[in-house]
Amino acid sequence: MENNFKISVKISLILVYLVIAAGSIVRMTGSGMGCPDWPKCFGYWIPPTERAQLDWKPDYQYTKGQVIILREELRVANSDFKSSVTYKDDNWDFYTQHDYALFNPYHTWIEYLNRLLGALAGLAVLIMTILSFWSWKINVTYPIVSILILMGMGFQAWLGKTVVDSHLAPYRISLHMGMALLIVLGLVFLLFSSERKTFSFPRNTALKAWAWFAVLLTLFQIGLGTQVRQFVDLQMHEPPGQWLDPAPIKFYVHRTLSLLVLGVHLILFWMLRKIKRNVKVFNQILGLIGLEIFSGILMFYLDFPPSSQPLHLIIAALLFGAQSFFIIQIMSNRKSYDL
Repeated sequence: MENNFKISVKISLILVYLVIAAGSIVRMTGSGMGCPDWPKCFGYWIPPTERAQLDWKPDYQYTKGQVIILREELRVANSDFKSSVTYKDDNWDFYTQHDYALFNPYHTWIEYLNRLLGALAGLAVLIMTILSFWSWKINVTYPIVSILILMGMGFQAWLGKTVVDSHLAPYRISLHMGMALLIVLGLVFLLFSSERKTFSFPRNTALKAWAWFAVLLTLFQIGLGTQVRQFVDLQMHEPPGQWLDPAPIKFYVHRTLSLLVLGVHLILFWMLRKIKRNVKVFNQILGLIGLEIFSGILMFYLDFPPSSQPLHLIIAALLFGAQSFFIIQIMSNRKSYDL
């Protein structure tokens, strides 16, 4: 049963990363409002594929919660009814969460698939949580952390709703991303804890302090990056060469901090070499930092090509996962297998 639990942790982690990747594609394509309501999409569990499906129709059976677009506004059916030959206001309520009422099938289905992946990840975490109770005698933290992750997935779903309701408010997008990383942290902890290999890692207070500083700095850098990305989104009506002309101060802070992140990790690398420890996952961390900086340079000088934006975010999320694995390893005084 413990082996099944470990498998469920790995599957959950993979799916959460796929959701992060899908979210970055939603952001890149501007599909965040592709489904303007939540949890359904235009009032449907399976969204429409053409604009005509959202027009009011006479002699049509509507169900409560179904959405139409009328006079560039969203209207929501307030009960189950069959429409007559003329439109009647009494059967409909205005959608009050926001005033966005555009339909783009491309955006709608990208956002819908993102939500489906989120639901699949939530199901995987639920199964993982159930399996954790069969392994509590081996490690009592399994069910505790699993329940916290499951609650985090529920909170993340609610955050997704508030992001849509707020018409993609930047601070809520950043919070949404931050919560995803906390879920990654919890899953990485379970992944590490489910391994039974042990050996003593040298106690080194300075190393631990620098490792924590590196993780917190990376978290801040990722959060700042979401704000820079939001600024670029708002400038996309301008010619590409003018998106960062002039650039906000947070762009220069974000760019400079990338070098600080690299410098801190090079100090950690030197400290590991000094105590004669070659931690494979840390080598992966350095590689991911290099890729992240390189992708950021390409984004700037190539005017943010579409594929570079999801790649930049995915690398950042993988970097945080690897950092989490590393810091859990040195804090637990245990050896783990490498990712």
